[in-house]
Amino acid sequence: MPSAILPNGTAHRDRVTGVVKFTNCLLVRGADLVNEDLWVSSISGRILNGQELLYEQRIAPDSIIDLGGRILSPGFIDVQLNGAYGFDFSVIPEDGAAGYGKGVQRVNKNLVRGGVTSYLPTLTSQLPDVYHEALPYLGPSGASRDATLGSESLGAHCEGPFISPTKNGIHKVSVLQTPANGISDLATCYGPANLSSPSPIKLFTIAPELPGALSCIQSLADRGFTVSIGHSEASYEEAKLGIKAGATKITHLFNAMKPLHHRNPGIFGLLGTASSSIAKPYFGIIADGIHIHPTTIKIAWNAHPSGLILVTDAMRLAGMPDGVYDWTNGSRIIKNGSLLTLEENGKIAGSSAELVDCVTNFLNWTGAGVVEALRAVTETPARMLGMQDVKGSLREGTDADLVVLDLRDGGVGVEKKLVVDQVWKFGKKVFDREGSA
Repeated sequence: MPSAILPNGTAHRDRVTGVVKFTNCLLVRGADLVNEDLWVSSISGRILNGQELLYEQRIAPDSIIDLGGRILSPGFIDVQLNGAYGFDFSVIPEDGAAGYGKGVQRVNKNLVRGGVTSYLPTLTSQLPDVYHEALPYLGPSGASRDATLGSESLGAHCEGPFISPTKNGIHKVSVLQTPANGISDLATCYGPANLSSPSPIKLFTIAPELPGALSCIQSLADRGFTVSIGHSEASYEEAKLGIKAGATKITHLFNAMKPLHHRNPGIFGLLGTASSSIAKPYFGIIADGIHIHPTTIKIAWNAHPSGLILVTDAMRLAGMPDGVYDWTNGSRIIKNGSLLTLEENGKIAGSSAELVDCVTNFLNWTGAGVVEALRAVTETPARMLGMQDVKGSLREGTDADLVVLDLRDGGVGVEKKLVVDQVWKFGKKVFDREGSA
C-alpha cells in the first residue's frame, strides 16, 4: 500500500505515515454539505490539509475510505449526560473508587458507538463527599489520545446543588444549598482544589436568584469556568443579572424553570433581542419528544438558532431494558421506552434518548437542514465550551473525531432518519455498524 509519492511520481512503499483519506463523502462545511475529500492522521489524531500533503509534501494516504456518498460529520458532543448503561456519575458504588472508575470506562466504551465522541459527565445535586470522591474521575480525559478508551470527557458538569428547591426536578431537596457566603460555599461543596486550575470541572449550573449566586457566577467566570443558569425561579430581570455576571448558557431551556408569561418572559426572555449589556446565551434543549413539545423547540430555535445545543440529559437507564429501578435519592424510576418517570408522582425523571435520535427529531420537527441540525451537537457546543479550535468542526488541526452518517429520507410525508454507521476517534475507527472496529 503506497504511503508517499517521490518527486518522479513513483510511490514510496516503505514509509508509514498514518494518513487516512475519506472520499466520496459529504462534509459539513460552514452552512453546506460539500462533496469533498477529508484527510486525517491516525498518528496525531488530527485533521490534515490534504492539498498540502499531496502537492507539496508528495504524501499519499496509507488508506482510502470510500464512504459511498454518506455524510461525514464532526463527532457529537453531549454537554449534559448524567449516566448511561447502568452507571450513574452521581453514585459512588459499594466498591468505591475502583468500581466508579470501571463504571466511567463502561460509559465511555458504549457511548462512542452512538457517535458521541466527547461529553460532559454530569453530576446532579449531591452532598459534598460525593463531589470530592467522583470529580477526580470525571476531568478531561483526552490527553493520552487513546482512541480505544472510547468517548472523551471534556470535564464535569456540576448541575447543582446551588439550585432552587422549588424547581428541583428530581434533585433531592434536602441536599440543595444556598451560596450565601459566595465562592467559599462552592469551594466547601466541590473541594477547593476543584475550583483551581487545572480543574476536573468544565461547567456549573446555578440558579441566579439565590442569595450570593451572582457573586459566585462572576467568580467562576473570572476563573475560566463556563456557567449556566437553570433549575431556577428567576424572573427575566434576575436571569438577565445572571448573564451580566458572566453566565453564558441556559440548562435545558423550558424544563425546571418558570414558563414564558406575557408580562414576564422569565429565563426564556434571554433569547429575545440582544442588547448592549448582554448577549443572547447558549441554551440546551432535550429533543426526546417527552420533555418539550416539538413546536416549542421550533420557537426557541427560531429565536436564537446559533445558540441551540441539543442534549440528552440521559441518566443511567439509557441503554437499559424497561422496568422499575432504584434512584439515587431513595425514589424509584419507571422506564417505559425512552420515558422515565418517578414512581411516586409521575414526574419526568431525565431521559434515556441517544443524541443521534435527538438530532433526527430536531431535523424533522423544525424544518432545519441537516447541517443546522448537526451544528447543534458539534460546532455550537464546542463554541460554548471555548473549544472551537479543537472540537466540533472539520477544520485543519482540529481533532479527527468523526461520525459517518446515513441519511435515510423516504420522501414526501416520511420522516428523515440519521443513522450512525461509523465512528472515528483521534483518526482511528472505533465503531462500524457492519462489524467490529
